[in-house]
Amino acid sequence: MNKEELFISLISSSKLQGDDGAFIDGYVYSKDAFFENIHFKRKWFTLKQIAIKASLVNISDAIAMNATPKYALLSIAMPKNITNAEIKELSDGFLECAKKYNYEIIGGDTIANNKLDITMTFISTTKKPIFRNNIKDDEVICFTGYLGESKKDLNRLFRGKKIKKTSKFITPIIRNKFMKKASRYITSSLDISDGLFKELERLSKVNNIGYKFFKKFDKNIGCSGEEYELLFSVNKRNLKYIQNIAKLTKTPLTIVGIAKKNKKYKSTCKENHF
Repeated sequence: MNKEELFISLISSSKLQGDDGAFIDGYVYSKDAFFENIHFKRKWFTLKQIAIKASLVNISDAIAMNATPKYALLSIAMPKNITNAEIKELSDGFLECAKKYNYEIIGGDTIANNKLDITMTFISTTKKPIFRNNIKDDEVICFTGYLGESKKDLNRLFRGKKIKKTSKFITPIIRNKFMKKASRYITSSLDISDGLFKELERLSKVNNIGYKFFKKFDKNIGCSGEEYELLFSVNKRNLKYIQNIAKLTKTPLTIVGIAKKNKKYKSTCKENHF
């Protein structure tokens, strides 16, 4: 158990926690932090890009649970020397995401700080929430998109090199169109925030499953965090529908393997938390 998991276990025994958000009476509540020198460095992003990514990593949690963002609460700790023009640039990023994904920023808090730290809480709606703990034996495990780019680009930034403005590390790709059409067939889901291998371990623990892999995944792919693609399960008989939806929505799709009950899977990646 890492320190994050230990802390959560000490403060909450609620059955509502354990997914990308907490589902209560038709609403999904989710929250993520995006802190300077932890999740980003100012020299890597424009302020607008920072605001957009802070929003998208939260939206990703809602989409993974088949929920639609409706409201957001925004708290920001800002450097005392931030200018009015910089505040305007930040706000433009937050408002651009709110407009694109059709939710309303309804409040929050601001405080002075020596760096830029952002925390967002999203309130989303869903009629059919998708949880992590519903994988059956022999179901197919898949993920959207291509993995590995975020880790590769992060390493480039650490070496002082530049990355493409279209990099997923700067602007994650949100698979809301795919999820909207595919949700009726998906049995379990979460987003890939800590890497494919770590998310597979999470699914293994909560569902008491292991995997029969169809291919071997390199660590550069399996340990790449901040991808925010969807990792999900589907019954074999519905896989063709998922594949058709992926083609229709132009969503790259990779089949990882088959879930096997009463087995365990352990990630080989270095822990990202603490």
